[in-house]
Amino acid sequence: MTLIDYATRETWNSIIIIGIMAVMILGASRLRRTKFFHKSLLPTAVLGGFLLLAVKLIGVEVGLFHPESDAYQGLNRFLQVLTYHGIAVGFIAMSLRKPADAAKYQTDRLTGPKSGAIIVSSYMIQGLVGLVISVGLSYTFMPDLFKASGLLLPMGYGQGPGQANNFGSTFEKMGFAGGHSFGLAIAAAGYISACVVGVIYLNYLARKGKISRENYESVAGSVTVDDPNIASEHSMSESLDRLSLQMAIVIGVYLLTYVITLALTTAFSEISEGLANTVNSLLWGFNFMVGSALAIGVRALVAKRMKGKEQPYKAQDNYLLSRISGLAFDAMIVAGIGSIELEELSGLWVPFVLMAVSGAIVTLIHLRFVCKRVYEGYYYEGMLSMYGMMTGTISSGVLLLREIDPQLKTPAANNLITGSSFAILLGVVLLVFVGMAPKSVFMTFLTFGLILVYYLILVFFIVRKPRKEKS
Repeated sequence: MTLIDYATRETWNSIIIIGIMAVMILGASRLRRTKFFHKSLLPTAVLGGFLLLAVKLIGVEVGLFHPESDAYQGLNRFLQVLTYHGIAVGFIAMSLRKPADAAKYQTDRLTGPKSGAIIVSSYMIQGLVGLVISVGLSYTFMPDLFKASGLLLPMGYGQGPGQANNFGSTFEKMGFAGGHSFGLAIAAAGYISACVVGVIYLNYLARKGKISRENYESVAGSVTVDDPNIASEHSMSESLDRLSLQMAIVIGVYLLTYVITLALTTAFSEISEGLANTVNSLLWGFNFMVGSALAIGVRALVAKRMKGKEQPYKAQDNYLLSRISGLAFDAMIVAGIGSIELEELSGLWVPFVLMAVSGAIVTLIHLRFVCKRVYEGYYYEGMLSMYGMMTGTISSGVLLLREIDPQLKTPAANNLITGSSFAILLGVVLLVFVGMAPKSVFMTFLTFGLILVYYLILVFFIVRKPRKEKS
């Protein structure tokens, strides 16, 4: 092979993989219009991910490529990298959105914080269930099972393929053979739980007469409450395309995320090797949280600089930022599911099935209890949308919600958005828990106890009635 041939192949590799993903999404979009898949509510991106996974498996079976070949390994590496960056870009775009549009829907000052507590308490109950299963199996039928592997249940169900990919890979480096694929398989099972369990429960409520299902025009992407016709005044007057400006802002914040994370990890390495081993992997694994925090800071800085001006500089466009986050999350989902290696799950099917089934059931029971205490007047809308999000993503939550609230008249959809913002703050301790548990058996049990305590604190905050102000 000549240098020119090699350069040409390397130049086109990424485009070929992206092209395959595009074909899978187009195929999934077509399948989504059929009666069976339309009623299943399976998001198009999830269906596209399963199609990509099927293509990989068929390719191996017919000898199109060998699992050990450079091409196959390169495909998996690209999909894992795309999953990693997709979650960060998506959250940065969401965090840059101007919050005024969502805030006007809040009917109670504590609804936002309590929605965040509901999200994080769901992480905690999923973590407790996962650890009970993984530790229980490790002391009975599967002594070689990685004891902290149960924490991949909240990573996969609660946070989706991005974090399942990050921490599955981290656990694999710490001794959990097949951890990467296990985490992504849990995330894929979460989407199925959101659609299958969510739809079954929704139909059960409809038969009982508690809710009424309504027809709506299905949407495949992320939800937004913004008007696409309302454009930024600045971007309307400039020659630069509106979308280009939004992408430049998002990628600029992501580049700043890299610079700050690199500076922090380098500083920790200089201070203490032990500290670096504990913190650095978490900073890189949770890069989307660093990016979200920076995006919120940039948003606040812009708002402060423009306050009081007669013709404010309106750089952010909520509608386009929602579209960017939707694209990033869709790409992350397709790539994450497509990068699963089923061969690596051999010997892990028992914990996988137990966690997948238990996670779906316990999450539903938990949300039925806590949502009733917060979403008065729209309990079923709030509970079903939260269940869809806590086993899948915000898109699957909105898909379930639209079955009974097609016009999004209740605050349920906006609770998902505002709750996610508060969940970033309340969920910081999850960094510590996930980093602690794999260190030793003692740390695994200590983590279990701390998760239980934090879960009880969050539930107390959720169910506690606010004091009435004296007149």
